[in-house]
Amino acid sequence: MPTLIERPPLPELTDDDLARYSRHLLLPEVGVEGQRKLKAARVLCVGAGGLGAPLAFYLAAAGIGTLGLLDFDVVDVSNLQRQIIHSTNDIGRPKLDSAAEKLHALNPDMKIVKLNTMLTSANALEIFKDFDMVADGTDNFPTRYLVNDACVLTGIPNVYASIYRFEGQASVFATQDGPCYRCLYPEPPPPGLVPSCAEGGVLGILPGLLGVIQATEVIKLVLGKGEPLIGRLLLADALAMRFRELKLRKNPDCPVCGTHPTVTKLIDYNQFCGIPAVPAAPAEQVNGVPQISVTEFKQQRDAGKDIFLLDVREPFEYRMANLGGHLIPLGDLQKRVHELDADREIVVQCRSGARSQQAAEFLQKAGFKKVRNLAGGILAWSEKVDPTVPKY
Repeated sequence: MPTLIERPPLPELTDDDLARYSRHLLLPEVGVEGQRKLKAARVLCVGAGGLGAPLAFYLAAAGIGTLGLLDFDVVDVSNLQRQIIHSTNDIGRPKLDSAAEKLHALNPDMKIVKLNTMLTSANALEIFKDFDMVADGTDNFPTRYLVNDACVLTGIPNVYASIYRFEGQASVFATQDGPCYRCLYPEPPPPGLVPSCAEGGVLGILPGLLGVIQATEVIKLVLGKGEPLIGRLLLADALAMRFRELKLRKNPDCPVCGTHPTVTKLIDYNQFCGIPAVPAAPAEQVNGVPQISVTEFKQQRDAGKDIFLLDVREPFEYRMANLGGHLIPLGDLQKRVHELDADREIVVQCRSGARSQQAAEFLQKAGFKKVRNLAGGILAWSEKVDPTVPKY
């Protein structure tokens, strides 16, 4: 099976190492030689959030010698339901600082490389070259394709997982003989078709489950033992507590890892996924729905313009933060559409603008002519209009 290229000599184990990893040393599959491989390993975790938190914790505990952490976000109270490496006192701190502090407390001898940056086509290859493998803990399609392509081009494995609501999946991509992420998903879904965890929710335990699976695969690859998830996609359903497995094959026509690759350098992944790379301002229309910025909406409302604000979030979200709109959750809109006046100007609002876009498209099809979507939702309102409105 594929394993890391060892860089002799492997580091020796100290007396503290022998005591700390004694349970590993008793395993014939690990032993002293395996623990030395773990100590020599260099693993990059892309993301220090839901998947990255348990992944990094267990890799640190296992004795991975060098752990790279790449993230540019700060800790938010809504992270704490699942991102167990952060605590209440860390709210507002950079996730890298919070995570590194906990990891050093667990294993002070490991080397932590903090990369406080967004992964881009301009820096990915330079970052990846310093590591033996990458563990992908990202939550968006452009970065997943970027991680995959960079791993293929640099020749290092991509230990992948993703989560949504109660379900997750994991695999190992970009090995010499195995498939890559593009072999499984040649094209990204249309923008907005697959909601993020922020829009659709996620069971807090689920990233722990999938993150531990990722950590297990990393350790197996370092040791060169067991059967890694190469050519296999593990599907987890936490609600039913069932696991299924799909066989994957390397696609000889894959544009990245195939016989005659056409993608030989990193591309614009936002464009590839149909997402504007730098949206300087809201588009005038999205899928035929006029957009209105939060600043423009505030100006019009302050000027006394008669605008009906429709909030399509859930009741618990409305209690946390609201702009005084009329609440009809998106799932109830079809049966409650009679509550709305088709002749009145309506602005639809949600947390970030995704659900409200869906609602606005539905209303247009239902005959409503004066419908606009509040671009960016309540998050944009908090950032650009009133920072006292809570983010979540």
